[in-house]
Amino acid sequence: MSVIDEYLADFSGEHRKLMDEIRALIVAAAPEATEALSWAMPTYKLNGNLVHFAAGKHHVGLYPGADGVSNFVPELDALGLKHSKGAIQFPLEKPLPRDLITRIVEFRVEQQKAKKK
Repeated sequence: MSVIDEYLADFSGEHRKLMDEIRALIVAAAPEATEALSWAMPTYKLNGNLVHFAAGKHHVGLYPGADGVSNFVPELDALGLKHSKGAIQFPLEKPLPRDLITRIVEFRVEQQKAKKK
């Protein structure tokens, strides 16, 4: 059992459903990333931190870093999603914007791969 499996085992219902979906999207978009737990959050690493996700009270958060948010602000705003410098909140009662999450992770993969060069 991975550290992310252990984290997810504490959740059920919509929190678990959304986090399972986010995890699957991250793995599909960044298959070379490794799993870890950082700042008590499920984390994917690729030449450093790639993205984190975690359960909030009424949402699931994705933490792609400042660039991972700022490059997608118009789309986040159009979807009415709360966001801050490095975090995006996905409300439990709404379906995930799967394509957007995939593109954010792919953007971060390119950033992290460029770091290695």
